[in-house]
Amino acid sequence: MQKAAEKQKLKAPLEQSALRRLSVVVPALNESAGVVATLAAFKGLGVEIILVDGGSYDDTVAVASPYADRVLVAPRGRARQMNAGAAAATGEVLLFLHADTELPLGGERLVLAAIDEGAVWGRFDVRIAGRSRWLPVVAALMNLRSRLTGIATGDQAIFVRRDAFVAVGGFPEQPLMEDIALSARLGRIGRPACLRARVTTSGRRWEAGGVWRTILLMWSLRLRYFLGAPPERLARDYRHARET
Repeated sequence: MQKAAEKQKLKAPLEQSALRRLSVVVPALNESAGVVATLAAFKGLGVEIILVDGGSYDDTVAVASPYADRVLVAPRGRARQMNAGAAAATGEVLLFLHADTELPLGGERLVLAAIDEGAVWGRFDVRIAGRSRWLPVVAALMNLRSRLTGIATGDQAIFVRRDAFVAVGGFPEQPLMEDIALSARLGRIGRPACLRARVTTSGRRWEAGGVWRTILLMWSLRLRYFLGAPPERLARDYRHARET
C-alpha cells in the first residue's frame, strides 16, 4: 500500500508557480568543439544550465562558462557527473543533455508540457547528424526500440521530475549503461513520455568506429548487460573495441 501511495504521489501534477525552473544538466569531457552550440541554444530562456566537467584537458570549461549558470567538476563518468549536477540543480524538472546533443526549437517547453500532462519522466526522439546514409536508419531503430520497450538512452535527452529522480536513487554510478539502468528504475513508476520532436546528436561515435560495427558492438553490450554482465567489464570491452 505504501509503495502504491508513493507512485500516486509521484504521478500527481506539479504545483503551478509564477516561475518554474527547468534545470539542464550537461556532463562533459573534452567537448570544447561542440558544447557551446548545445548551451547557447538556451540563452535567454530562463532555464538553469549546469555543466559538469569530468576533468577535461581541453578548453571545455573555459568556453562553456559564459553559457552556464554553474560549472562543476566531478569525478569522471557520466553517471557521477549527472548525479552531481542533479544534486546542485534548483529546478523541479531535470533534463540530462549530452554535450554533443541539441534540443529542437522549443524543446524546453515540450518537456514542461509533458510533465504538466502527467508524465513523470520521458525522452525525445533522436536524429543522428553525420555523413553516413545509415545514420537515419540507426536513429529510427533507436526511437522505435525505445517506444516499444520504455527504455531511453542518454542520446535521447532524458528528462524527469526531481522527486522521482531522488526517489529511485538517481543514476547508478556505473561506468556504462547508466541510462538503461535509470530507465529501468523509473519504469517501475511509469512509462516514459516519448516525445516525437527530435534532438540532434553527433554521429561521430558511429562514424569513427564504423556504423555497423558500432551498432553490433552496442547491441552485444546491451545483450550482455541484460544477461547480467558487470558494467565494469562491459566498459573495459567497450574501450578496447573502440581502440582497435
